[in-house]
Amino acid sequence: METAIPIPAPTWRIARLYAAFANTFDRLQPLFALAMRLYVAKVFLVSGWLKFSRWDATLALFENEYHVPVLSPQVAAVLGTCAELGLPILLALGIGTRAAALALFAVNLVAVVSYPDLSDAGLKDHILWGALMLVITVYGPGKLSVDRWLGGR
Repeated sequence: METAIPIPAPTWRIARLYAAFANTFDRLQPLFALAMRLYVAKVFLVSGWLKFSRWDATLALFENEYHVPVLSPQVAAVLGTCAELGLPILLALGIGTRAAALALFAVNLVAVVSYPDLSDAGLKDHILWGALMLVITVYGPGKLSVDRWLGGR
């Protein structure tokens, strides 16, 4: 028969303090998930709107600067702009969130691969956005989302 090892009282106090600390962050998780979704959505929505509002310049960039593999510059410009305008809305609202985040991850990856003059600072931004989109893809949108609301029905 095994004998239980007594745990000193200070250890229990530390465990309870840590549990309270962890519970606080558990309660904040929905807000952080929403903030993450809104941050990434804003980045791509602004980029898409800039492409849309300056279409001649966008076409010139896709023809001369961005080298998207497989697609023609015109098709790449249309698809990239549509993705950057539509997917962030889904992400912000939390509709089809995991699919939207994964699709934006792909758009982000194509942007990095297709622009050879990307600066180190720009690359770090794209890495951050990609990491956030992977977190959203793996962990989901959180409680403050249409996905969660529909899942409860």
